[in-house]
Amino acid sequence: MARNTLSGFDKKRLRRWLTVFFMALTIPTAVLIYKAYSQLKWEAFHQNRLLAEELAARIDSRLIELLYQEETRAFSDYSFLTVAGEPDANFVQRSPLSTYPVTSNIPGLIGYFQVDAEGTFSTPLLPQAATESSAYGISPQQAQLRLALQNQIQQVLSENRLVHGVKSKTTTASAGKPSAPATVASRGDRQEETLDFSQAENKDRSITRESKLEAGASSPMQEQVTSQAAFDQLKSVSKDKDQAQQQERLGNLGRVEDLKLDKRFQKETPAKKSKSQILSQNAPLLEKRGVRKERSALLEAPTASEALAQPETRLRVRTFESEIDPFEFSLLGSGHFVLYRKVWRDGQRYIQGALIEQQAFLQGMIEAVFREAAIAQVSNLIVAYQGNVVSVFNGRSERAYLSRASEMTGQLLYQSRLSTPLSDIELIFSVTRMPAGPGATVINWIAATLFFILCGGFYLMYRLGVRQFELTRQQQDFVSAVSHELKTPLTSIRMYGEMLREGWANEDKKTEYYEYIYNESERLSRLINNVLQLARMTRNDLKVNSKAITTDELMDVIRSKVSTQIQQAGFTLNLECGEDAAQKSVSVDEDCFTQIIINLVDNAIKFSAKATTKTIEIACRSESGNVVFSVRDYGPGIDKDQMKKIFKLFYRTENELTRETVGTGIGLALVRQLAQAMHAKVDVINREPGAEFQIRLLQNYSAT
Repeated sequence: MARNTLSGFDKKRLRRWLTVFFMALTIPTAVLIYKAYSQLKWEAFHQNRLLAEELAARIDSRLIELLYQEETRAFSDYSFLTVAGEPDANFVQRSPLSTYPVTSNIPGLIGYFQVDAEGTFSTPLLPQAATESSAYGISPQQAQLRLALQNQIQQVLSENRLVHGVKSKTTTASAGKPSAPATVASRGDRQEETLDFSQAENKDRSITRESKLEAGASSPMQEQVTSQAAFDQLKSVSKDKDQAQQQERLGNLGRVEDLKLDKRFQKETPAKKSKSQILSQNAPLLEKRGVRKERSALLEAPTASEALAQPETRLRVRTFESEIDPFEFSLLGSGHFVLYRKVWRDGQRYIQGALIEQQAFLQGMIEAVFREAAIAQVSNLIVAYQGNVVSVFNGRSERAYLSRASEMTGQLLYQSRLSTPLSDIELIFSVTRMPAGPGATVINWIAATLFFILCGGFYLMYRLGVRQFELTRQQQDFVSAVSHELKTPLTSIRMYGEMLREGWANEDKKTEYYEYIYNESERLSRLINNVLQLARMTRNDLKVNSKAITTDELMDVIRSKVSTQIQQAGFTLNLECGEDAAQKSVSVDEDCFTQIIINLVDNAIKFSAKATTKTIEIACRSESGNVVFSVRDYGPGIDKDQMKKIFKLFYRTENELTRETVGTGIGLALVRQLAQAMHAKVDVINREPGAEFQIRLLQNYSAT
């Protein structure tokens, strides 16, 4: 039954079963590799997420530290002049915020400003309007630059309806006038500093103040409410504005919810650290934030009535206690950031703060830190404000070409908000391709190796199976051919032998019958010799005993072996040996070489039986120092697609059932095997007409 099952196999069934076997091995292997690769990606995700968390914490810590430095600034620092040390120190100096160009650790900071209870805008860049800037070493050119920056800050704030329009109280003319030196006199608990003003200057100040009141100007309390209410509404207005308007002022990049980020890892992987844990290192600074009180000294100018009554009134140094709220942070309609705080002094409120350029701030505080981090090599950083995308930083290039948030795709790595007062700023880390880590290379090589092994094994097994089918078919054809080759001459020999034994043939017929019996027995001998040679080659028992012999002698041996065979077949034998090759000595096994020529001659006779020219040519010549023997017929030749196949064992150019020529399909295979055993090469070329087989005895294996 097993034999019947095997005999039912064919190439189609073999392919089907091998495919099933291949898939049975490939699918589990692919699953294992996928799981291993996924595990590496999970580990890489956790590592990169941790790096993103640490980077977000580092950015947040840096911002909190800078904000804490701003929190510690005194109320008087926002004036041009401050009293150094304690009020009784008797020393007045410039404010640390009055330097020009403005220097700050906060990137993008344009300048500082203050809005008093009356809504008056001022900056620490210039002294009070009636004070001469040249007295403090400020040149007219620098005074112009300071005034331009002050006007720029006021212009931005006025455009956002936070202060009144630009109306400078410091002119170029006054900037260059000299001023009297300042002195400080002690008055008990209060310290007063006096600066001499001219009577005309005090009169001008008084007239200006009175003209404002006569024109129906608002009272100080009303002006405070009107001028500072805009700061109170910054947060609510910023949050309640139409999203389209916010996107327009933020660059129209879109909303965070428009980001096409895959949140699968976020949903399946819990965060390793909470917000409080990440920012625990900032707890000491965060705890210090809140309303604080301070006692400070401030130079105070005389009122208009005091200036009119006493033209020689000097500037006073007044000590007072103020209550300072923590800083708040907001985005203006112009796209600038504003950092501001509320200060309460004597029941009146002041607004102090700084104007910051948006992109310079984000690039200096966030992008610069991001690009220096290792996480920048594999991720993008998206910065959002109140849900609107502000900037996208790509760590692998100098800029990210992104026109809309919807164009940003990839895996969401980590998402976090900054600490108060920057809690409206959100950091979103994303990766377009999650690296699998160093182990991925090993897995890739293993996967590729297994894939090639499986494919190679599948191919080799298929080829082995096909070869086995072909070998089985060829063996069946061989058995059929040998049976035919043996049966026909044996039947003829038996028939003619019986006729001779019974005396049914006369003398003429006896000679013919004897000749026929001899020829058929020779044919059987050649067939048996080929089969025996095949058996020896199959068992690797073929032994070649090469010895030196001249070409002429070898040609004589060939003539004696094949002349009778050729003549009895009705063919003419032509032997030719060139003079350059006639006396050469070659190293061959005489019996093996003779069998090669006999097989080639037998093959030529079979396939040129119907040829017009019945001639077999055997020649030898010298080519490139090698001796070449050739056997040529004048038959139909050999098709080009079969020239390499004819030397295969059991191969026949004709179908076994319809073939017209005799033979077993082992003759030419034996020719090649015997030639290789003697280190010779066999080739075939088509002639016009016929085919020519060549045996090239290589020079390295011939004796001269």
